[in-house]
Parts: sequence; structure tokens; C-alpha cells
Amino acid sequence: MSLFKLYFTLGIQHIVDLKGYDHILFILTLCAVYTLSDWKKVLVLVTAFTLGHSLTLALATLDLVRIDTGLVEFLIPLTIFLTALANLFTPGLGGRTLHALKYGAALFFGLIHGLGFSNYLRSLLGGERSMALPLFSFNLGIEVGQLLIVAAIMLVTWLLVGLLRVPKREWHLVLSGAGLGISLVLMIERFPW
Repeated sequence: MSLFKLYFTLGIQHIVDLKGYDHILFILTLCAVYTLSDWKKVLVLVTAFTLGHSLTLALATLDLVRIDTGLVEFLIPLTIFLTALANLFTPGLGGRTLHALKYGAALFFGLIHGLGFSNYLRSLLGGERSMALPLFSFNLGIEVGQLLIVAAIMLVTWLLVGLLRVPKREWHLVLSGAGLGISLVLMIERFPW
């Protein structure tokens, strides 16, 4: 197996692994208030998140940035919690300002999630001479896995809201409420002080 394929596959496996469900939960919460017709907005949000975590994944893996693992593990569910709260308390609000805030938050939260990904990748890269190809491959794998998760969320939302006529607002409340509740439990479990 080539080096590219190895790290690409590890990236996909890392993001879709149910043991690391906190990252999946963040993507679910991020997409909770959107339907398939909002795919452009979702694409921009996911891209902002990607830019953030790609940057810190690279910086932390190359050991240019180092933040306490316990703090990062607490901050990840905090990003889910804040995203879910925003979903619940800004349901009918729209406009450019709100979308700009959402994109900025996704970018910032991506920075935090990238630090979480980097701990795993740094442990894998111990014996590699060059980090450029593994880092790129792993990050690309994470993105493909993330897009698969987004596609699955959008498909389930389309099936329930579009075909089965589940009220859109109630479905969004279910997803955001799940994100809120689970992230609260994770924050309590991971509280670093």
C-alpha cells in the first residue's frame, strides 16, 4: 500500500470511527438546521471548518503549536454545545450577519478540532522521515470522511423532512437537542480543572 493511500485511509477511518463520535456529533450539530436545498450554505460551513482544522492539524502535527490535550478534549464538546445553542436560539434569524457569524464560528471551532486530530496523527508519524505527504493524505482522508458524514445527515434529513413530512423545525430541534445533551455530558466528563 502506498504512503498516500495508507494515511488517506487512516484519515477516513479516524473521522468515521464511532469511538471518536464527538467529531461526528459536531458535524451533525453544524448541519442540524439545514436541508438538502441549503447545500451551498452547508458546503461553505464545512469548508470553513475544514480550513480551521487543516491549519491547526498541520501546525500541531509539525509541533509548531502545542496545547494541553485535556483542554482540547474539553473544548471539542464545548464547540458542539455552543453550536447546538446557536441552533436553538437563532432559529428564524437569517441574513448575512448571522451567516458570517456561523462561518466564523465554524472556522474557529475547526481550529480546536484540528488540535484533537493532531494528537492522533502525531502518534502515527513517529517513524516517518517526511511529514508532508502523510499530513496531506491524512487531512484529505478526514475531509472525504467528513463529506460522507454530511451526505448521510443530509440524506436522512431529506428522507424524514422531505418524504415523510416530519416538520422541519421539530427535526432540527431533535438534532440540536441531541448535540446539546451529549456535549453537556462530555464537557462534564472532560472538565480539565
